[in-house]
Formats: sequence, structure tokens, C-alpha cells
Amino acid sequence: MDSKLKATLNSLHSHLAQSGPLDEESRTLLAQLDGDIKQLLAGNAAASADAAEESSTYGLAERAQELGAKFAVKHPHLEPALRELGNILSSMGI
Repeated sequence: MDSKLKATLNSLHSHLAQSGPLDEESRTLLAQLDGDIKQLLAGNAAASADAAEESSTYGLAERAQELGAKFAVKHPHLEPALRELGNILSSMGI
């Protein structure tokens, strides 16, 4: 599953590179999500349920889907990659 997640992240980065400028809030939210996913892929996510609630990786699927919904209006070309990212994270139980 990591390879599909990495491929989706690469696709999102490609879309971002080709898109016009993003507003500050969008850039911040995407950077935070990207960092949290990279942390997860590096194996730094907390193992226990209690620590997972405090971890920045908690709820990544929901956050990716929420971002996709926000981007659907302003940046529709980014929304499919964010939706796919949310689906992958959800199927991983994250």
C-alpha cells in the first residue's frame, strides 16, 4: 500500500507544481498534511491508541478528504488526487 500512497503523493506534487499560486491557508494545510504523511511513511507514527490520538498522523484520511472538498471549488484539478489520498489512508486505517 505504501507504493500506491507514494505514487498518489507524487501525483499531487505534480499537480501542485503545474497549478497556479495557492493562498496561504491552502499551502499551509497541504504542507502539514504532506509532512504528516511523510512522517507516517517513515514509520514514526505512534503505535498505541492513546499516542495515536495525540499524533499528528491521527485522522489523516479525514483531513485529506476535507482538503479535497475545500479544493473542489478553488482548485478542482487537485481535488481528485486529494480524494484518492484520503481513500488510500482510510483503507490503511489511518
